[in-house]
Amino acid sequence: MFNKKTDKNKALDSNLEYLLSKESKLKEKLEDSGYLEPFSDDLMLFMSLVKDYYKGDYRKIPFKTISAGVIGALYVLNPIDLIPDSIPFIGHIDDALVLKFCLKQAKKDLQKYKEWKQEQSNTKNKLEDKNNTDDDKTSPDEKDND
Repeated sequence: MFNKKTDKNKALDSNLEYLLSKESKLKEKLEDSGYLEPFSDDLMLFMSLVKDYYKGDYRKIPFKTISAGVIGALYVLNPIDLIPDSIPFIGHIDDALVLKFCLKQAKKDLQKYKEWKQEQSNTKNKLEDKNNTDDDKTSPDEKDND
């Protein structure tokens, strides 16, 4: 039976897989185009979100937000767009406009993700510090027995 939500999720998963496989190409395109450079930090943050979303580590994001970011990134990767990328100077303007619009749609959710990512990093650092402190408390005799 046709299930609209399941079909949307399958399509999103397929697009996420494709996008993740093209991450290095996306980075190259960001580096090669002066028009896209202002969006590189937000787009790389979005790619990190995509990885965490795909792995199931972070799911606190609306479907429309992740869809907007995926559409923007896929548009940038697509060589066939409104203004062909091969046209000097203006070839990336349409990519920049689409990316700007899509990242603007995701701005609040990207900020929430960034805060979550920072919390995860802080928690990991605290656990590592605690483990290092616990290792330091082990007496020399106990270390020799290990």
